[in-house]
Amino acid sequence: MSHTDPDDLAMVALGELALDAAQAEHLRDCSVCRDELAALERTVQTARRAPVSEMVSPAPRVWDAIAAEIRDDAAPDSAPAPDSAPSPDSVPASPAAQNPSIEGSSPRRAHRVARGRRRGRLRPALLVSGLVGAAAVVLIVALLVVPRPVDVATAVLDAFPSHPGASGSAALEREPTGAERVVVELDADVPADGHREVWLLTEDGSDLVSLGVLDGRSGTFEIPADVDTAVFRVVDISQEPDDGDEAHSGDSIVRGVLEPS
Repeated sequence: MSHTDPDDLAMVALGELALDAAQAEHLRDCSVCRDELAALERTVQTARRAPVSEMVSPAPRVWDAIAAEIRDDAAPDSAPAPDSAPSPDSVPASPAAQNPSIEGSSPRRAHRVARGRRRGRLRPALLVSGLVGAAAVVLIVALLVVPRPVDVATAVLDAFPSHPGASGSAALEREPTGAERVVVELDADVPADGHREVWLLTEDGSDLVSLGVLDGRSGTFEIPADVDTAVFRVVDISQEPDDGDEAHSGDSIVRGVLEPS
């Protein structure tokens, strides 16, 4: 069975080519080509989702390495054509050999011309392979150099007497931009009605701010820019009735203080 040209699959993954009817039919029946196309599409999607706006400039040696890889992948076969003419018995007669009227024709020249044409057809494939390889390198570089959020504080969330057996944890993450968020985990029975809500409180309980509803056992909550986490250090998860009242119900499930990591 003849598989779909890898270059065509790469262009399809990039959205630059549509398969013809025969290629599409082959793709439906061939798991090898389907898997290859799926892998290429995942690479393209990952590259397009990469937060390149937050990238920092890599060292010049990184780009030198990428350029070297492109040159290595795109370089044609450098082995020279043999200078000695192949024996008539080992090489089928070419049109040039059969027709001496073709200017400058000879079995050796025809062999080199044919080989040159084959190499000419291969150059686009090698170029596409080089570009795909370079894109993979750029993607790896992007993933390595994009700044990541760091944990700046963590908390163990202890259960209140009204919710025995409950437990939880919280982590305060900070982006390089200064934006913060809280990631919470809660291990507790899910009530039949109402909902859970995540709060930040001051240590003396004099003020609090709601971060949102916890859907399930874990969640990530962005902290408003005007909330100082050095003051609002207490993480609280409460059980709230669906009564439309935005105030804290007073029914806390777990609570803990964020401590520097």
